[in-house]
Amino acid sequence: MSDPSDVTNAMRGHKAAISNPNVSEEAKEHSRQVLAAMEGKDSTGSGGSGGSGGGSDKQQTSGGSGSGETVDGKDAGNVARGLKASISNPGVSEEAKERAKEKLAGMGQ
Repeated sequence: MSDPSDVTNAMRGHKAAISNPNVSEEAKEHSRQVLAAMEGKDSTGSGGSGGSGGGSDKQQTSGGSGSGETVDGKDAGNVARGLKASISNPGVSEEAKERAKEKLAGMGQ
């Protein structure tokens, strides 16, 4: 496994095994040990494995608002789109729709 993407994929697999309720405790413990060993010697520069969050210092934005504004650390455009989707979703309660409308009004949308 000399390719950094192979190492990253192996780490993802072990993390998935640890969080999977259908995997035995013995297998989970093995995955924990393998991950500990991999993280201890991981000098490939591949960064994190992507799935765990890990406190990334960079924020990516894609299209949308373009202003770089955030709401609770989230892209304001995405927040507004989510609130608008909640308002139009028939599976959302009227109370939740009202809260979404209030939040949108507070954002100036």
